[in-house]
Amino acid sequence: MVGLTVRTIDSVAQIPAALWDACANPPSDHADHGDTQRARSSAALSGLGDGYNPFVSHAFLSCLEQSESVSARSGWQPMHLVAHDADGLLVGAVPCYAKSHSRGEYVFDHGWADAYERAGGSYYPKLQVAVPFTPATGRRLLAPPGAGGVREALAGALVTVCRRSKASSVHVTFPVESEWHLLGDHGFLLRTHQQFHWENAGYQSFDSFLSALASRKRKVIRREREQALAAGVEVHWLTGSDLSESVWDAFFEFYMETGSRKWGRPYLTRSFYSLVGEKLRDRILLVMARRNGRWIAGAINFIGSDTLYGRHWGAIEYHPFLHFELCYYQAIQYAIEYRLLRVEAGAQGEHKVSRGYVPRTTYSAHFIADGRLREAVNDFLKRERLYVAAANAELLEAAPFRKDS
Repeated sequence: MVGLTVRTIDSVAQIPAALWDACANPPSDHADHGDTQRARSSAALSGLGDGYNPFVSHAFLSCLEQSESVSARSGWQPMHLVAHDADGLLVGAVPCYAKSHSRGEYVFDHGWADAYERAGGSYYPKLQVAVPFTPATGRRLLAPPGAGGVREALAGALVTVCRRSKASSVHVTFPVESEWHLLGDHGFLLRTHQQFHWENAGYQSFDSFLSALASRKRKVIRREREQALAAGVEVHWLTGSDLSESVWDAFFEFYMETGSRKWGRPYLTRSFYSLVGEKLRDRILLVMARRNGRWIAGAINFIGSDTLYGRHWGAIEYHPFLHFELCYYQAIQYAIEYRLLRVEAGAQGEHKVSRGYVPRTTYSAHFIADGRLREAVNDFLKRERLYVAAANAELLEAAPFRKDS
């Protein structure tokens, strides 16, 4: 694009929020924040663009930086790309990080790194175009509607920045499919992955969703929901002004307890929750469980214009099926009530299929500077794409829905 200038910045704070968000979530893509959740969801159903995605917003990315959840010390050094036109107007941006490891990405390249290091190469630093710690599909080459050629220029700039910074590679994870194809046209290797999403077929209630399932599956879900709450557990939906510091204290305890067991060291700091709870309070749903007067478990979700994004959960008491209740069934119930089109419940988990979540393909794109490594990875990805497609088809056949639904 003639007259376009692309440079890197080391903090999203260097760009005013309104200018970043005009690229990340253009106003036509979502209803006003002053609307109720129901109104926002109704607007989404009328067919507005790709929809509002909270994770690429200036607010979310700045919370990660301000809380030092991402930093050079954590191995996620911000290195965002910004594009300005000849008049100095911001017309594009890319959330990008220089990384010294491969943790917190949910797209696994450890094998590539190990092989390259054994062959005498240096895999790190690499560039990661992503929302840190967030395996949710969304735009990565951010530009407002009508900004012709900007996304193409950003894709090309990623390759240039990679070479100039002497990074081994660029990894664009969880882009939308159109960006995936565009990146492929710019020499990126194409990779597919599998997630499990619940999709709203116009259900009027949770029972109407259950009526679409085979009888045996309906009975299992009802039994699981009953057992999850059998010990006097109460479930609460908290959002907006409900998100007090005492609530965040409780949730962070759950996060640390479960995160320490799963990952060894949780990624997000306590201050992240205070910051995001202030900046995005109307875009957060905490599903919290209470027993004997205290919080015992919780799951955090972020609310898009048409999608509920489930992120992580934790608990300090064990109750059978409580994880399924808070993370999957309550999310479905909320999406039905607020007329959201889908629930994305995070990475992996074939156990979600029997609970109404169906396999869906997600995407990543990878530019690898070294020709030898690139050739080996390309060969691997050809075979992996076939495997992912076959696995998705097989799991879709195992979905719990009635054959006539």
